[in-house]
Amino acid sequence: MPRTDLQQQLEALNQQLTEDAPLSDEERASLYLLAQKIEVQLAREAAAAPDATLIDGVNLAVERFEASHPTLAGTLRNIMHSLASMGI
Repeated sequence: MPRTDLQQQLEALNQQLTEDAPLSDEERASLYLLAQKIEVQLAREAAAAPDATLIDGVNLAVERFEASHPTLAGTLRNIMHSLASMGI
């Protein structure tokens, strides 16, 4: 179930990024990169050890966007909790 939740949260993040959210090109690119890293980790979850820096990256993104983009930060926080629940 956490994997399904995470997929839904990643879809929500991608939707927020494609909307006209007031993000700079740099912010948008960093969030797309973070989402791609999460998707890669999910794809190779069974075959490889978890990427310890992934949670740190999501946590930093939460801190970065918490004040300026609270909805986006909430989505990222949900992603972080799902990753932690999955042992990633």
